[in-house]
Amino acid sequence: MNQQLVLILDFGGQYTQLIARRVREVNVYCEILPFNVTCEEVKALNPKAVILSGGAASIYDEKAPKLNKDIYDLGIPVLGICYGMQLMAGQLGGEVSSSCVREYGSTRLLVKNDQDIFSGLSDELMVWMSHGDHVTKIPDGFFVTASTGNTKIAAIANNERKLYGVQFHPEVVHTPELLRIMNANCTECNFIRKWCIPRTV
Repeated sequence: MNQQLVLILDFGGQYTQLIARRVREVNVYCEILPFNVTCEEVKALNPKAVILSGGAASIYDEKAPKLNKDIYDLGIPVLGICYGMQLMAGQLGGEVSSSCVREYGSTRLLVKNDQDIFSGLSDELMVWMSHGDHVTKIPDGFFVTASTGNTKIAAIANNERKLYGVQFHPEVVHTPELLRIMNANCTECNFIRKWCIPRTV
């Protein structure tokens, strides 16, 4: 197993252990830490990438779990999944609000930019959604990389800062088009491969 570390920060999502499993399936070592890990602790571990899990809270709730914002500035690639994407957007100057219709179940994702984590995937993918909130305004420096019929902002990226977010869950078995190529090009694994697995020439 590749010993370059990926940190998964747990915001109480039901799929956190499954995210770890998917990372390990591409032979990359990972550890799960609580969401309130300090920036100094992250720096000391020297991870190659950080993944922010989903969670049941709304980011605008008073007691919602938050990330130390300094972690975004470490130059370490960060991938936010569902709540993790909403948190990233909200903490960096975007806006998140409650959806009129909760999106739950399989839906078609339209990829608008096939660079980075969507590299090698088709322009339309079936993905699994489970959220009641959504990003309504992206932070400065970000662009929208995918959408669905109900979610205009379903994936975001800031390539300069190596920050990425997906509203859907790439780690679950309900994303069949992704799972068929999980070991090579799943969104999550593309993120892992791009930043964590050494290239061979």
